[in-house]
This record gives sequence, structure tokens and C-alpha cells, in this order.
Amino acid sequence: MKLPQLAGMLLVGIASIGASTSCTSDGKSTVGQTKVLANGDTVSTDSVASTILPIDTAKYDAAIKKNANGDTTGKWPVKNQPYPLAGAILPFKRIVVYYGNLHSKKMGALGEYAPKEMWRKLNVEVKKWEKADPAIPVQVGLHYIASVASGTPGKDGKYINRMGNKQIDSVLKIAAMQKNTIVFLDLQVALSNLKDEIPHIAKYLELPYVHLGIDPEFSMKDGSKPGKKIGKYDAADINYASQYLADVVKKHNLPPKVFVVHRFTQGMVTNYKNIKLHPEVQIVMHMDGWGEPELKKGTYRNHIYPEPVQFTGFKIFYKNDLKRAPKRLMTPEELLKLKPAPIYIQYQ
Repeated sequence: MKLPQLAGMLLVGIASIGASTSCTSDGKSTVGQTKVLANGDTVSTDSVASTILPIDTAKYDAAIKKNANGDTTGKWPVKNQPYPLAGAILPFKRIVVYYGNLHSKKMGALGEYAPKEMWRKLNVEVKKWEKADPAIPVQVGLHYIASVASGTPGKDGKYINRMGNKQIDSVLKIAAMQKNTIVFLDLQVALSNLKDEIPHIAKYLELPYVHLGIDPEFSMKDGSKPGKKIGKYDAADINYASQYLADVVKKHNLPPKVFVVHRFTQGMVTNYKNIKLHPEVQIVMHMDGWGEPELKKGTYRNHIYPEPVQFTGFKIFYKNDLKRAPKRLMTPEELLKLKPAPIYIQYQ
């Protein structure tokens, strides 16, 4: 993955969030929310099902067993994981997202195309997954890089460009173009850290349809400039973010958050056995290396499969995956044969 370059720091806009809770005639709790964007527009945040039902534990067990694809090593499905709170997306749906940043056409499909064209292309991918695995509904989403590692230090010397509220609001508005869309805000912390960076997106994480992604590649704990070497997160970092999300879910009575951790080398994540699971958070270890199909499958087999955390993801690069022979993209049918089958799919 090439180091993203954005010019200058962005101004921070102002947004406000309002929420209301009510009960239906049958006693089921519903949540209705609106968000006022920085430009004054109002967008409904009823992007996910408003009625939250308790999970079916038998269905959950059957789904994670099926997802293990017959693994006989005992690694998958992950043992002794807590059942999620009501409203959990995984493993009942497969998440399919477009990834990118609105200020760069080189960082992914989200940003490369105008919103209507982007949605047209993403829905083509959704239909492919619905055809390949009709038993699991697709949960569509947008995965936005909310802080971008930079080649220049910036005013605070952290080598990071934080997207302002106005830019994030624009992504929420694009998400609202299609019903039931979820949004991921991704952090590349560079020389900063999760404790200092998560507060910049805190109010968005209080929304029921906004989730979190973190990228160890750009976590430069040794002070190196981003892009000079691959960074890393320890289980302690992942646990900090996961606990933060769990606290948000409990405080605001939200459905579980999906928490995506990028990975394509062994050193990017350390002490995986110490990663803690919560009913309020669903962790996805996401294979985001690029290359030909056999290389990508090898990365998944060597760095995702042997270190089980909870769920897995897989990234398809529209351009980088075509650089080497056989110059083709992996298909949903191929990905469904992996052990375990990835439940989060990202297109860049």
C-alpha cells in the first residue's frame, strides 16, 4: 500500500447530533436519530434497522461453525467468545464496503468516483456476493480514512492529516443515499496514538451505524516517518480501542460496534492471544495485502488464519491486484473457500 499524500491540514467543521428513543406498540425499543451536517443539511441516521432484537444464540453458533469451513485444527471458530449484544451484524450478515478518502482518487474507490457512480459500482459487487452466498445477507458500507498518515510532519509534528467534521459529514451524507448503509472511520495514527486520535471522531462513534477501523501499517511507535517501514499495534492498543467502543455502546445503549484491524504481515499485530473480546464489540482481523491470488491467499493463510481473534476480513485492490500475472481479481466464490470464510470484504 503506497503512502497517501494529502496537501495541507483541513479545517474542522461543526456538527451536532440529536437522538430520541421510543417504543413500538409491541414493546420493542426503537432508536431514531438525526444529524445536522456542517453545511446545515439534516440527514436521518436511521441507517440500520431501528428495531433491535435479542440474538439467536443457536443461530450464532451455527453461523460461526459454518464460517469455519470445516476447519479441523480447533482454531476456528474461536472458542469461548462472548455472545454479542442485541443488534449484532456479524456473523448474520457479510459486510461489503468501498474504502478510500474523498480527497484522493488514488486511495480507493470511495473518493475515486462521484457518489452516484461509486454506488453503482459497489452495488455490482454486492450482487456478486448475494449470488455467491445467498444464505448470508449483505450489509453494505463505506470505509472512510478519517485520519491519513502524511509524508510531512504538520503543525503538531505527528505526520498526520485529520479529516475535519465537514469531510466526515460528507461521507455520512453519501452513505444516506442508500438505505441501511453503515460507515467505518479508519485511523492512521502515524506518530500519534489511538488514545489521542479516537477523541477526534468520538461523537461519530456514538451513532449506531458508525464503526471503527485502525491500520497498524501507519502506527509508527519507533518514531519513523510513515511509509519508510511497516508499523504495528500490540494487543494492548487493540484492547484500548475495543474497551473504548464497548464503553460507548454501554453508555449510549447501542448495538455492537464492528472493529476492523488491518493486517498483512506477522509483525503488524503482536501478542494476539492477549486481545480481549467484549459482547459490545465485534473484532475483524482484516487481510489487506495486495498481489496475485496465490500471494493473497498465502498472506491470509500465514497471518490471519493461524492467529484467531474473532472474525476475518479480506481486501480486493482494483488496481494493485492486477499488477502481476495472472492479472485478475479474486472472486467471491474463491474467497468463500478460505478457512475461515471472510465475513468482511473491502474493495479499494
